[in-house]
Amino acid sequence: MTTVTDRTVPDAPDAPAVPRTPRRRRTPAKVVVARGVVAVLLAGYAVVSLYPFLWMVSAAFKTQQEVIQGGHLIPHDPTFSTIVDTWAQLHFFDYFLNSLKVTGLTTLGVVVVYSAASYAFAVLRFPGRQAFFRLFLVLLFVPGVVTLLPIVLLENQMGILGTHLGLILPFVNGTAPLSILLLTNSFRSLPDELRDAARVDGAGELRIFTRIYLPLARPALITVALLTAIPTWNEYLLSRVSLNDPATFTLPIALQQLQSSNVVQYNQLMAGALIVVIPVIILFLATQRYFVNGLAGAVKG
Repeated sequence: MTTVTDRTVPDAPDAPAVPRTPRRRRTPAKVVVARGVVAVLLAGYAVVSLYPFLWMVSAAFKTQQEVIQGGHLIPHDPTFSTIVDTWAQLHFFDYFLNSLKVTGLTTLGVVVVYSAASYAFAVLRFPGRQAFFRLFLVLLFVPGVVTLLPIVLLENQMGILGTHLGLILPFVNGTAPLSILLLTNSFRSLPDELRDAARVDGAGELRIFTRIYLPLARPALITVALLTAIPTWNEYLLSRVSLNDPATFTLPIALQQLQSSNVVQYNQLMAGALIVVIPVIILFLATQRYFVNGLAGAVKG
């Protein structure tokens, strides 16, 4: 008699799951309207902010008569003669070297001094650390014009009034609050394990600072340098008050000399302003990526 054995039938493989397309949530109408309003406001702000700059560029390629007539932004008959004549009258390279000297030494002093100070605030432990740091933050709200007269009187007693050193020292001092704030937050965002590992390897504080923290904080350093260089390059008030020798004039002072006549040549004045601002625009465009990353890192820190 034949015995029928039961055979185990293997289970059929599961059918592959069909991925479900996620359902997109509809953006509420209020959010769409709010975004539209913000976009319109930002566009309007951009137009209002850019128009004076565009007018300056336009006037630099116009004649004096066309500038006075106004009413249009695009020159009817563009000419480069205004820029060429202004370049010759401005003696650009003479004053350019003065501005470059003041701006370069100021930026170097800010980066060297306040990077070291920020490292101390961020990493080291010493009495009064938080109090000194908060004091620097309070100085952010002190207007610079308040200290103008004390600076002039102090420099007169020191014998440096009217020199480039008399400009560099106040400029370095004036950027202290913002520079320390940005660099301290950037250093604090770095993990403590980096410093501990370097200490285990026998590195001292100076080596840790120069070999580890400074390279990693390069975006913040470039941001501080840029925020120092641009205002220093464009500074006018303290330079006008303290500098008397034409050989020491910076570009903003030289630009003011263009309108010393009874009849202001607006096209030459705008051409001179364009010549002065071009180096700043080139500098910002070259370091824009580091500038944005430096601000973002400082805010996160």
